[in-house]
Amino acid sequence: MGKTLVIAEKPSVAQDIAEALGGFPIGRHAVYENEKMVISSAVGHVVELCLPAEMDVRHKKWSLANLPILPASFSLKPIEKSKERLDLLISLLHREDIDLIINACDAGREGELVFRYLIRYANVNKPIQRLWLQSMTKEAIIEAFRNLRALSEVEGLACAAVSRSESDWLIGINGTRALTAIHSKSNGFRLTSVGRVQTPTLAMVVARDKEILQFKPQTYWEIVGTFRSRQGEYKGKWFLEKSSQSDKDDNHPERLWNQEQCQKIVEKCLNKWGNVTEEKKLSLQSPPLLFDLTTLQREANYRLGYSAQKTLQIAQSLYENHKLITYPRTDSKFLPEDYVDRVKDVLKSLSNESFQAFAKEILTHGWVNPKNRIFNNQKVSDHFAIIPTTNTPKSLNASEEKIYQLIVRRFLASFYPPAEWDVTKRITIIEGEAFKTEGKSLRSAGWLKVYGAIQSIENKEEKEQSLCPIEQGERVLAIALETVTKETKPPAHFTEATLLSAMESAGNLVEDETLREAMSKKGLGTPATRAAIIEGLIEDGYIRRQKGRELLATPKAFSLIELLEAINIQTLRSAELTGEWEFKLQQMEKGNYPQEKFMKEIYQLTESIVEKVKAFGSIDNFRKPLPISSPQGHSIEETLYEYKSLDNSFRLTKYIAGRPLFPNELEGLLANKEIGPLKGFYNKSGDPFSASLKLDDESGHVSFVYEKKEPQENVDEILSEESLGSCPLDQASVVETKGYYACANFLQSSHNGTRKCTFRINKEILGQELSREEMQKLLKEKKTSLLTQFRSKKRKKNFSAYLVLNEQGKLSFEFPAKESKKNGAISRSKTGETSKKRRSSKKTSKTKKKQSPKSKN
Repeated sequence: MGKTLVIAEKPSVAQDIAEALGGFPIGRHAVYENEKMVISSAVGHVVELCLPAEMDVRHKKWSLANLPILPASFSLKPIEKSKERLDLLISLLHREDIDLIINACDAGREGELVFRYLIRYANVNKPIQRLWLQSMTKEAIIEAFRNLRALSEVEGLACAAVSRSESDWLIGINGTRALTAIHSKSNGFRLTSVGRVQTPTLAMVVARDKEILQFKPQTYWEIVGTFRSRQGEYKGKWFLEKSSQSDKDDNHPERLWNQEQCQKIVEKCLNKWGNVTEEKKLSLQSPPLLFDLTTLQREANYRLGYSAQKTLQIAQSLYENHKLITYPRTDSKFLPEDYVDRVKDVLKSLSNESFQAFAKEILTHGWVNPKNRIFNNQKVSDHFAIIPTTNTPKSLNASEEKIYQLIVRRFLASFYPPAEWDVTKRITIIEGEAFKTEGKSLRSAGWLKVYGAIQSIENKEEKEQSLCPIEQGERVLAIALETVTKETKPPAHFTEATLLSAMESAGNLVEDETLREAMSKKGLGTPATRAAIIEGLIEDGYIRRQKGRELLATPKAFSLIELLEAINIQTLRSAELTGEWEFKLQQMEKGNYPQEKFMKEIYQLTESIVEKVKAFGSIDNFRKPLPISSPQGHSIEETLYEYKSLDNSFRLTKYIAGRPLFPNELEGLLANKEIGPLKGFYNKSGDPFSASLKLDDESGHVSFVYEKKEPQENVDEILSEESLGSCPLDQASVVETKGYYACANFLQSSHNGTRKCTFRINKEILGQELSREEMQKLLKEKKTSLLTQFRSKKRKKNFSAYLVLNEQGKLSFEFPAKESKKNGAISRSKTGETSKKRRSSKKTSKTKKKQSPKSKN
């Protein structure tokens, strides 16, 4: 009788399977084998699609003439760094004693692709079954082996995986080569990368930033009245009742756009009597649904400032290495209906003291039952929601602990009853003008107890307002009416949390979770790929992170989207349209959309993109005449990167200090010789600034005119007297201010002019925020957890490192072992200072090598 070969996606999973099944050598190995079974693993993808030149030498040259590239079939090639593991797997697959293969790669589209490409490249034709792992506990692994799936059950998933890979290749390769070709005709080689999902995502960021930069604030007024009743005073805000409301004020009935009208209302109502009515009702705030990957990433970005990629990496570690959570790359927020007993087991296993109390209350009241909305087979896809396992956490780092706690708290909260609020709506009518007063008080905390505060997970903190009692129809006096002047505000820049939401709903920013759920099946990318798409846009220089969280489009992004608009390649700009393609892939997974039909549409789309680029010809053809004249009186036209007069006597770049200059702004600059102040400029360090632009008519040179600096926020202001630890220099308390952490004696010396201590550490170091928790750890252990949001000023790339504090109070970087090895250093960690010395040593060595041939001569 032959043996069964099990192929996992990663070595750690192969080890877990071997340990769960038993009868294999202990420890991590490339191959585990006994008399019945052989277990091994890939290391992620081990083969990939060949590049065009590797399939046909004619495609070596990038030119429009060679496009489109539409292979009838796609060839595969080994990934160089994984070649050794690929050779091992091929030898195992072709062993004569192997008569059954089990695909134990990750239970999802990408895991299926890893396995299918391997089998295709190895040219193996043996029976195959699918192991579907939702959790990495021993019990879950054994259960999964009892319920192996036939290959036919996941054929739709395989078709979608291959179609996604090939369609990304077709559009990415052809689109990138075509746009690069028309760029290179004028400017030399200029790589212009595009993608089926990444470019529509980028278009959303560009559109948002354009809206912010072009936003013109409008002044409006609000009236806040103070009213005296028999039992006290209360406030109310004027609003326009619906019966007389204009379209403009539908969303903001409390705003007045005319100051004279505002003053008339004040004069009309001040010191006048009116009637008041009140309506009280109970409002229920439902508990949140369980986490899928996207909502976990949004929550971690909003609460912890973590990037989507970092959250995914941590969740993957909690799943693979610690076995503390179920499969994280899921798009479902629900559990199977037969999971009631499993949930009860998880609740019983929670060891954290605060978690135990909540778990006990849930079990005591019987809140885990089949009627709970969480249990719904119809809303469980290939994977269910992310929940904790029955394992106990051990040796978690600070970041892993935070993500694990987010998951456990959401899990507990979802089984609690709704929070109950007493909502009061009071309407005061004075001389026919209406004033609204709203109060909200918590009657029963429900699920909010789990979070230890009266606040919603998704929304801003709800503020309770106590109101003096009134009698229905009571007469009240308007004793004061305050006019408040305000300005409209632009929309906020995207953060990873809000961009993930936009990608999930194909660009429709919907706040309501139910509506988001209805639209999520037509999103951009999948929960498992969205983080990589955002990171790819940052890596390609299309997006930059600002203040650690905000995502801003670069000039490269603005010009790309503008070019696509000029060429009229709608598919590469439209989030909704590309969302339709993703929807079809999901239907394909379920066997409801033919692979052949989808790929035919992709081939047609690819041809259409190339034809439109060819028809456009060159970026030199990007010319828009403007109704503006140069200082010399010549007509001006807009090109892709500059504004210029027809006689070339006037030329001005469209992008100044990272900010686009829009045609209407150019018109103002030429007419008035100065425009501004304008926001959105960035210096060489990537810091934002505002300035006016001034034009010199004679030279045509544009210079910055800076505003007078406003008094800076008092960064020395102490936020809390609580000691975070001992100062390494004088052992005094270290406290937190608005801008930094410092020794109490340093703060005393800065105020009275004496210098007792010099210890101070900024809250932000190279873009990485140093939290209170990490500062406490640094003072106690002289080393932080691994921090992942540092950004190199020279290379403009993110890097990860530990911060190390020495006895002299100085900081240095310590890099993880794998990073040191990657950079050519020895495998054990080195501080930044030591690494610098090694680089200096290498430089000297290279110089000597270069000089040695000369000396021989």
